[in-house]
Amino acid sequence: MTNAPSPLGDTQAASPLRGMRVLEFSHMIMGPSCAMVLADLGADVVKVEPGPDGDNTRRLTGAAIGFFPTFNRNKRSICLDLKQPAGIALARRLVADADVLVENFRPGAMDKLGLGYAELSALNPRLVYCSCKGFLPGPYEHRAALDEVVQMMGGLAYMTGPPGRPLRTGASVNDVMGGLFGVIAVMAALRERDITSRGAHVQSGLFETNMVLVGQHMAGAAITGRDPPPFADPAMGKPWSVYDVFDTAEEGAQVFVGVVTETQWRGFCVAFGLDDLLADPALTTQSQRVADRSRYMPRIAALFATLPKAELMARVEALGLPFAPIAKPADLFTDPHLQASGGLLPTELTGAQGAPGGVPAQAVAGLPALPVSVDGNRLGLRRQPPRAGEHGVEVAREAGLSEAEIVALIAAGALSAPTQVAAAAE
Repeated sequence: MTNAPSPLGDTQAASPLRGMRVLEFSHMIMGPSCAMVLADLGADVVKVEPGPDGDNTRRLTGAAIGFFPTFNRNKRSICLDLKQPAGIALARRLVADADVLVENFRPGAMDKLGLGYAELSALNPRLVYCSCKGFLPGPYEHRAALDEVVQMMGGLAYMTGPPGRPLRTGASVNDVMGGLFGVIAVMAALRERDITSRGAHVQSGLFETNMVLVGQHMAGAAITGRDPPPFADPAMGKPWSVYDVFDTAEEGAQVFVGVVTETQWRGFCVAFGLDDLLADPALTTQSQRVADRSRYMPRIAALFATLPKAELMARVEALGLPFAPIAKPADLFTDPHLQASGGLLPTELTGAQGAPGGVPAQAVAGLPALPVSVDGNRLGLRRQPPRAGEHGVEVAREAGLSEAEIVALIAAGALSAPTQVAAAAE
């Protein structure tokens, strides 16, 4: 299977960050997602992986099995043994010409390697060094952190699960959002560098990202004087007249429907033959309806349960109401909007080495593009997720190493490369 850029790369928007070089020393999600966004925007991202087998994220299983192919497109890979002086020397050589470095290792790990900000900024004063960490500097900064950890300690798990049963969200929201905040900090530092000609050390915190997500609930607690009820609490007061998941006439087919304005309530009642509810003086205002949903919700639920899923969705869409079918992840591969809008990028899955039997059920799947467009165009796929060390030789050549030096590094194990790539260098 070749690793040629997808044809999508020829038809998508121009790359706004073309010409920028990014070095990525990271694993899992937070650092890779930060670097992936920069890569999608056109930066040349070189992922520095541990030799000889590459990022351990490639071999994850269970709920983490999709991490590597999802967050490592549009990158090149070089595998270095950073325990060898020759591996460190090549890494420093790459830093000398880099615009940005992204890392997400435990505090102090990069410093011990001689790759911390103080040392590398002396080598390259224009370097923007982005550290994606569990916690920003403070009492917690040396703790180990995972998305689940910060969701538990940051109130998000409490808000997600039912009472007494804190539950992490069904996606790595802090890792991904933390990566995005890292990108924002990088772009701000690059803008400042345009003025000062000097780079900066920017940091993004996983715990602090979580706090942004729960900020609305913190404000609610301050305003009401009590903790808000979790979203999975059946007794949680809904903020709108209708804001629920409903069964339809088809077994297991559910639809979320919202009726959130006075105009929508009037149109909804007329369209579904609920004129008596519209005329009820006890249901005249949104606050009245929210205060006593028991007056009408059982009737609405019974009505929706008589309608096929497609008919219910068609009727509420015609009214301009917010609605959604309850989809599973695999359903999204055939979502007509994602398919028509360029929202799915045909991504090779062979990098997921933890697949059952070592072979993914699908060789290629449409994975989500960045949710943005530039001049009406989506940002596309230029490179498939790389094989471990796939671009090591070409990156070393770009750094100015001779063929003899590259062969010597490979022989010493300081530089790893796929067999056919290594053979070509000899």
